[in-house]
Amino acid sequence: MKSEEEIREKLPRAERLEGFVIRAAGPADAEELTALVAMPGVRYGTLRLPFQTVAETRQRLENLGPGGKEIVADLAGRIVGSLFIGPMQGRRRHVASIGMGVHDEFKGRGVGSALIRAALDLADNWLDIRRVELTVFTDNTDAIRLYEKNGFVTEGHLRDFAFRDGRYVDAYSMARLKT
Repeated sequence: MKSEEEIREKLPRAERLEGFVIRAAGPADAEELTALVAMPGVRYGTLRLPFQTVAETRQRLENLGPGGKEIVADLAGRIVGSLFIGPMQGRRRHVASIGMGVHDEFKGRGVGSALIRAALDLADNWLDIRRVELTVFTDNTDAIRLYEKNGFVTEGHLRDFAFRDGRYVDAYSMARLKT
């Protein structure tokens, strides 16, 4: 039986997506962001629950917490990816956590890479963040590969990290230190 990676290597690569803009998200984006997180692939790879409402998304966007930023990949008014970066406080003020999702139809086309680059630029050059950390499900090989390409390393294996699709699943704790 072939592994997922062997199968993926034989598939034609999708062309890189051109023409999208990375920008800050705001409450006016609540409807588009709600549609994004409702996509099966996005929801499967994140901790989002089904049936998130536009009102819940709008409330989250209005209350990102101290220093929190939500950025999106906008393709002619359509949000095709989003990333949240949340700086910590106190003795961990040098740390930020991130979480992201890319539209099911646009995975593997450069959207995630652009969002990660923008977040790391923000962390390194504007927020004075030394450590960026995240959790990723162990079966999300595309995301893990993206994070590794951007300097993240696995620091821990979190067993039964979350309940997804009727069972408990593991995650990795990953981080990238500014060098």
